[in-house]
Amino acid sequence: MLTQTLAAIFERDLTKLSAEIEQYKSEEKLWITEQAIANSAGNLCLHLVGNLKTFIGAELGGFAYLRNRDLEFSLKDVPKTELLAMIAETKSIVIETLRKLPLHQLEEEYPKLVFAEKTSIEFFLVHLVAHLSYHLGQINYHRRLLDVQE
Repeated sequence: MLTQTLAAIFERDLTKLSAEIEQYKSEEKLWITEQAIANSAGNLCLHLVGNLKTFIGAELGGFAYLRNRDLEFSLKDVPKTELLAMIAETKSIVIETLRKLPLHQLEEEYPKLVFAEKTSIEFFLVHLVAHLSYHLGQINYHRRLLDVQE
């Protein structure tokens, strides 16, 4: 069943996101941008949390959440413990929503117009899991490149 598969992948990758954030030796390094690296790991983490809480939690799960996308990229110096708590809450919301989502509903139109054209819920959920994976890879490289011992 696709919803179970997606739930497993989201759970796996959000667990990896927590591990990546946890592995930063210095909290300050979470917020570094350098040369062509436009987004810090901390801001990418905030972006992923906001994205998933909005598009899965609020839109599909009925969870109360009001997104401020600009803050996801401008807010700085959020403590690592807060980021980890946000990820844990997001993971819980995403998994609960996907486990309750009936398989037949995947064929329905996603309730919000996000792209130029309408999409199905199935298409948008697959997009969201790919989006998470993309930014998770960026965070991994950010950590390995910029969180080096001095």
